Amino acid sequence: MKRREFITLLGGAAAAWPLGVRAQQRIGKIRHLGVLLPGLHESSMGSATRERLRELGYSEGRDVIFETRWAEGMPDRLEALAAELARLNPDAILAYTTPAAIAARKATKTIPIIFLFVGDPVGTGVVASLAHPDVNATGISLLATELAAKRLEILLEIAPNTSDVAMLWNDNNSGMVLRARETHDAATKLGVTIRSNGVHDLIDFAPVFATIESGRSNALLTLVDPFTSQHRKLIIDFAARHRLPAIYEAREFVEAGGLISYGPNLVAIERRAAEYVDRIFKGTKPADLPVEQPTKIELVINLKTAKALGIEVSPMLLARADEVIE
Repeated sequence: MKRREFITLLGGAAAAWPLGVRAQQRIGKIRHLGVLLPGLHESSMGSATRERLRELGYSEGRDVIFETRWAEGMPDRLEALAAELARLNPDAILAYTTPAAIAARKATKTIPIIFLFVGDPVGTGVVASLAHPDVNATGISLLATELAAKRLEILLEIAPNTSDVAMLWNDNNSGMVLRARETHDAATKLGVTIRSNGVHDLIDFAPVFATIESGRSNALLTLVDPFTSQHRKLIIDFAARHRLPAIYEAREFVEAGGLISYGPNLVAIERRAAEYVDRIFKGTKPADLPVEQPTKIELVINLKTAKALGIEVSPMLLARADEVIE
């Protein structure tokens, strides 16, 4: 039952960009786009960007050639892969997630870089400022650190007895450190205890789950990155088995059976990144394109999961939801 489907990105420059579909028009010279992905070949990450590029008239092989490199879930490979892409001297590099963006920035100071899924571009040193990147990189922020407090407030609203939250996150992802810190700070102000549980390998889950199970946590918070997203079924099933109210940063978890999520629409961000690529290909410099931030955030609730956990979701919270899965 969809209430609203929206993600309005920072106005100004966005509103001025012509987004007409030109799928049948030949763009001109063939462009080469480097693509740096942190996950596996079979991951869906990047597919929405390609789809939007096709809508903008970029036919693969005719107008654009993709040079894609996957880190296969091993962040330590990103620097070497970014350097490999830089040696190919593409027209631009598309970097997904904070570690990939940092690696791309280290690899080149001249090739335009478009990043996305970066939680805090300024805090991690990817750009100098959001309004004036002043470097060869620009893109879309996730607003991840700013949403930490609101996410915990929603968890407390749907599960008022929550006092101790197990936080599951990829502690091998540099972009997650700031998000974890912000979550700790927000929890302190709300009078909630956060217990940090880092995972970055499949073998980490069993001992971490055992720690949570034997501890005092009565709710779960998962910080989302390619690794935790890849293993979301494991996390969701654990929360269900132990009847833990759980909140996530991305709707994909709720669609797979998780309780509730609060965060930007990731597909919309991927599509917006394609429009940045289009502008770069047409001669705009990254330094002249402000980093955008999602200004509308999705609240998605799985009512079936809530009923299974014995949680009665308040009419007020349901009314605020952008989508309720029944």
